[in-house]
Amino acid sequence: MLNIVLLEPEIPQNTGNIARTCAATRSRLHLIEPMGFSVDEKHVRRAGLDYWPMVDLTVYQSLDEFYRQNPGARPWMATTKAKKRHCDVQFADGDYLMFGRETRGLPEEMIFADYDRALRIPMREDARSLNLANSVAVVVYEALRQMDFPGLR
Repeated sequence: MLNIVLLEPEIPQNTGNIARTCAATRSRLHLIEPMGFSVDEKHVRRAGLDYWPMVDLTVYQSLDEFYRQNPGARPWMATTKAKKRHCDVQFADGDYLMFGRETRGLPEEMIFADYDRALRIPMREDARSLNLANSVAVVVYEALRQMDFPGLR
C-alpha cells in the first residue's frame, strides 16, 4: 500500500480528486494542515464522489505531528526542483509520496535537506508544473506499475 501525503493543500477539488485516486488504488491519504478548506466542504466531497468511504484518511495538525505518528517515514518528495525523474527511483510497498501546496510546492529547505529523495515528473522546460491531482496520479501509477499493481485488477 502506498501513502499519499499532501502538505497544506489549498484547492478542495484537487484533494477530492486525489482522494478518489487513493480509493481506486488502495493508497492511504495523509493531509497535513493548515489546508485551504475543510474536508467536509461540498467541493471536496463532490470531487471525490462516492469514493470517500473507501479512503483511508488521516489529517494531521502539523508536519511535526505527521512525523510523530509515522516514525521512520522518509517520503519521496515530488518537486520541479529535483534532478531525479519519478520513473528512475525504485518504489516499494509502504512508501510515502509527498506533494506540496498547489501554489508553492514543498518548502525548499525540506527538499534540499534530503535531496536524494526528491523526484520530478518530466515536462517541457517552459511549463511551470502539472496540476496537483494529475501529479499524484502520475507518480502513484508509476509506483504501482513497478510493484505490478498489487491488489488491483
